Amino acid sequence: MTEEARSAGEWRPYASTGDAAQDAAVALERLRARGWTLGIAESLTGGMLAAALISVPGASATVRGAIVAYATPLKHSLLGVDAALLAEHGAVHPEVARQMADGVRRAVAIDGRPAEVGIATTGIAGPDSPDGQPVGTVHIGMSTPDDSRVLTLQLNGDRATIRSESVGFALGALLSIV
Repeated sequence: MTEEARSAGEWRPYASTGDAAQDAAVALERLRARGWTLGIAESLTGGMLAAALISVPGASATVRGAIVAYATPLKHSLLGVDAALLAEHGAVHPEVARQMADGVRRAVAIDGRPAEVGIATTGIAGPDSPDGQPVGTVHIGMSTPDDSRVLTLQLNGDRATIRSESVGFALGALLSIV
């Protein structure tokens, strides 16, 4: 497996334990300690990331909500991803992940106040690729009031493995920004 990080700022090393349940609990505790809330946007992982986070007792104090925008048009209508970007590059693109993460912060706003953190997943789990990109291409977008970042991965394995590993990397990415 290879991974490439792209960011306006520097990536801190991931503090992931490799245990999704523990990573989810630590990430939510760090968010709670900062007084931050979280919005989750998923395509590739289809709700698995939200399920991992919401399985933690007390998650409702931090997690505002999640949107599974599996169909490409929903990324525009629900999350505000630029329609021209989607038309030109499709749903699996680093900027799509970035815009999904930013858009979900607004989509889960309460009383006009967006979530402080948005995280998003998009990619190709296979077995086939609809647009010619390699199976295992994954983009994880993260957005805060101060920064947005995208982690680009090329994962190996079957569909279930790629989706599961994407959740683990997304939790690690979340840990890196909180």
